[in-house]
Amino acid sequence: MSIKERIKRLRAWMSDSNLQAFIVPSNDPHYSEYVADHWKTREWISGFTGSAGVVIITENHAGLWTDSRYFIQAEEELKQGGISLHRSSGDIEADYINWLKESLNEFDKVGVDKMLFSIEQVRRLRQTLTASKSEVVLTADPFDVIWDDRPSLPVRPVFEADASKTGADRQERIKAVQSVLSSKGCTHLLVTALDEIGWLLNLRGRDVECNPVFIGYAIVAAEGVHLFADLKKFDGGLQSKLMTAGVQIRPYDHLTHYLQEIEESSTILIDPNKTSQFLFDSLGAASYLETHSPIVRMKAIKNETEQACLREVMVKDGVALVKAFMWIEHQIQQKLPVTEAEFADKIAACRSEQAGYFGESFHAIVGYKGNGAIVHYRPLHGQSVAIEGEGVLLVDSGGQYEDGTTDITRTFYIGGEPDQEVKEDYTAVLKGHIALAKAVFPEGTKGVQLDILARQYLWASHKDYGHGTGHGVGFFMNVHEPPQGFVTGLNERGTTPHEPGMYSSNEPGFYKEKAYGIRIENLVICQRADQSPYGKFNGFETITLFPIAKNLIDKNLMTDSECQWLNDYHSLVFGKLSVHLNPEERKWLENKCSSL
Repeated sequence: MSIKERIKRLRAWMSDSNLQAFIVPSNDPHYSEYVADHWKTREWISGFTGSAGVVIITENHAGLWTDSRYFIQAEEELKQGGISLHRSSGDIEADYINWLKESLNEFDKVGVDKMLFSIEQVRRLRQTLTASKSEVVLTADPFDVIWDDRPSLPVRPVFEADASKTGADRQERIKAVQSVLSSKGCTHLLVTALDEIGWLLNLRGRDVECNPVFIGYAIVAAEGVHLFADLKKFDGGLQSKLMTAGVQIRPYDHLTHYLQEIEESSTILIDPNKTSQFLFDSLGAASYLETHSPIVRMKAIKNETEQACLREVMVKDGVALVKAFMWIEHQIQQKLPVTEAEFADKIAACRSEQAGYFGESFHAIVGYKGNGAIVHYRPLHGQSVAIEGEGVLLVDSGGQYEDGTTDITRTFYIGGEPDQEVKEDYTAVLKGHIALAKAVFPEGTKGVQLDILARQYLWASHKDYGHGTGHGVGFFMNVHEPPQGFVTGLNERGTTPHEPGMYSSNEPGFYKEKAYGIRIENLVICQRADQSPYGKFNGFETITLFPIAKNLIDKNLMTDSECQWLNDYHSLVFGKLSVHLNPEERKWLENKCSSL
């Protein structure tokens, strides 16, 4: 069925439902960034495969709203479907709501799936559209009707995360959450986010590609935890362990019944940004408190055991990358072209040789020349280009290991000598990366305050990049983890203070459309730097271990301090990785890590 035929089906359903517009988001009912195939409805209706975007279908218009990371990709993927690309300035939701306000007629009805729109999203929609005399209508899922071969919900085994690596068992974490609930005067916590459930119960799954989570809900109560998930995912031994820890497993679709039965004297803590309007409307007589889930911050602060594991996993990841990049250099030297997709496969294969490897933390981004300017470009077999001749190669990849999650980007020049423009852009990105890596800042400093450090050298040349400088990272969990990050906006990532133990990416970049992309990414752990009469100060420990390309650097633009940082970093990389390499690999790494 073509995209146009799919849109036609949705419009017919809308007509039967007396709707003049319908909004199709990217998320699932758990507000995940990456979703199981069953909930890839926005991709099915539009053909757009990016992780962020919203489709709106009206009687005479079909549009996709997405941000600058996906503009080039969306232009290509939307060509055949008759869907218009709406380039968001940064706040996708605000942009499409304003478009609806301006485009709808009085008394038009806008449909939204009540499972996929949170309490806050519905409020914002209604606040804006009601003022223009349009109505927001909560509907059932239309794709159950119009998507004939829709994938079913996955039923893959759930397994335990190793408590010796996570640094806490499930009983400890449950008690910690119960204590926070008590301090807030709450008796229950509704947990909808899949990574929060996995962290709380030390459980992992394979329901979502690249993200070791399983589909479910949880309720934390004084007597224990009620886990709502498919019982077939849990073997008898795991069920017994969970019962011993006070965790009762109930069918996935029994949550609403449980919510309705909670006593009137109880108070449920719910996160209005992660709780669907459907679940909110299912609450019984109990009162509720709307605030952020306490698990978000608790999960973001990696304990000493997790931090120690992450440092060790970086050694494994670095060794794998040495093998992969040596291989592609050899292929190029031998005039044996390698496609972007083939190199992505090789990187994953090298990681798979490491102990405790689980899978990729996201599909590798391998962009040669102009493809590198497509920020979230994914090379596919039969469509990706050969890495040969001369040009800039951007490689962003990551691994999931039982002892940690990795995410690294490096940019290289293949063949010949890069021109001055490329070197100046690369050096500006590197200088910004170093500035953020070296930052020392007062306790309470937020991501939006630190982001400028990474952009300052590009801004001086009137250049910029359209994505955040960094995001939080999970521990054997989602590669993108709230709440912290480095961004220019006053959203959650921008306004969350960076605290000791937070694990984040440092990844400034620059992109010249149809020419090249540049990004340098390391993962860092926030650490206490010092305490003075002026307060407590924090800084970052860089833990990623792999050389940064030197042939793209214009040394004349580097300060002595920046050169020293790079030399010290390369000394650390060589010292940590070389003992795990054979003589040929060690010689290769020594050359890459030589002084600037």
